[in-house]
Amino acid sequence: MNPSANAYPTSVQARISLEKSATDLLKTTNDLFYDRNVEVVLFRQTLLDQRASEVLHAHEHAMVMADERISVDDSLGMAQAILEFGVQNARIDLGRLATEWRREAATYLTRKAFLQDKIADFSHSANPSPEPADVVLYGFGRIGRLVARELIAQEGRGEQLRLRAIVVRGSGAEDVEKRASLLRVDSIHGSFPGTVTAEPATNSLIINGRPVLLINASKPEDIDYTALGLRNVLVIDNTGAFRDREALARHQQSKGCTKVLLTAPGKGIPNIVFGVNHDQDLGSETIFSAASCTTNAIVPVLKVMEDQFGIEQGHIETIHAYTNDQNLVDNMHSKYRRGRAAALNMVITETGAGSAIDKAIPGLGAKFTSNAIRVPVPNGSLAILKLNLSQSVARETLNAALKTAAYRGPLVEQIKYSTSPELVSSDIVGDSCCSIVDSEATLLHADGRNAVLYVWYDNEYGYTRQVMRLAKHVMGVRRKTYY
Repeated sequence: MNPSANAYPTSVQARISLEKSATDLLKTTNDLFYDRNVEVVLFRQTLLDQRASEVLHAHEHAMVMADERISVDDSLGMAQAILEFGVQNARIDLGRLATEWRREAATYLTRKAFLQDKIADFSHSANPSPEPADVVLYGFGRIGRLVARELIAQEGRGEQLRLRAIVVRGSGAEDVEKRASLLRVDSIHGSFPGTVTAEPATNSLIINGRPVLLINASKPEDIDYTALGLRNVLVIDNTGAFRDREALARHQQSKGCTKVLLTAPGKGIPNIVFGVNHDQDLGSETIFSAASCTTNAIVPVLKVMEDQFGIEQGHIETIHAYTNDQNLVDNMHSKYRRGRAAALNMVITETGAGSAIDKAIPGLGAKFTSNAIRVPVPNGSLAILKLNLSQSVARETLNAALKTAAYRGPLVEQIKYSTSPELVSSDIVGDSCCSIVDSEATLLHADGRNAVLYVWYDNEYGYTRQVMRLAKHVMGVRRKTYY
């Protein structure tokens, strides 16, 4: 008899059992999110809105990449214990907790005692719900629409950020429908995973059942948010029209606006790369910049390199997707070379990445030169970091430092570590991390001090996730985390 005759049905039954456990984990994950405002992840990988097969893949990824053997039953047991323990308003890494439980179970005997020691201050009495903030998007372009998607996806019970209005130029039924259509479908990021209905009668979009008002205004100071029932308003300006403190302060002349966040580099205001310099003392500051997509891509990696090995000097070359700033066909442009057809040419242009480093890591930016090349892809960019290190290291040691940062410590949301020898730009579109280290491409000179790192980034979505993290931070609604 063929020994493999029974292998197939046995394998199928084993897989079905795993998928059932994964389904139970998904139910518990959803209960935590919608009932307790708790998001659980597995070594940074989201478990919300996933299929059972995707959950199982996440566990396989953890075994290979995070070097931790965590089964779906381990995760399920820990998620159920978190639910029973009464945790709320938190973002918790099941991978870390499950790993610690496996190692320390003999000490605690029960998961309740274990959680009491690890996350006692995450309970209802010690961690009350924050006052939610109303968000107004000033502008509805590429970043604005992605921020809108994320605000809806991450709203949960509405105890953090709530999208209430979008300021645009133009009104009327046709304008409302066009904006709804642009949110429903996107040539790069696909269809919106929900419903978007245009309501011209009220000049609103109904997004997953949530009414979002479209405000027609040409000047920010003309708007009265309090008259619209909004309170504690964060204005996220993604127009690119206002870049310095004086211009951005115009938003605060409108009634109800308490803070302003610019989705571009800003002058005279804090430029913040979340994960690197967000915890600085900002005093009574109310206007912030989320810096640029490129700055968010390179600074987390540079921080690891500076902290671990020291950087003497370096050069940054960004291979950047073309943007709406460029021309589709050859035409006049205020900047050199950008007037040439974006989808047909590689275009050398300037970047402020070098000087922007200093705003996140003071003193480091002066050590760098920088330049950029716009290339004919609509999204997905690459930063090449040429570094002269202060000490000699092995390639394996250098990569190991970046891998550790990707799975443990303060930069787990920012850095992703890839070991794929087949990684290309389209693979990173839609990735929530702003810095994706291509470890297979890492180069190191024989002297051990001259290194070249390749860092991919989705210059739209990866950056948007950083904007969301910073928005929650400045409004004081970011959940407690256990990574």
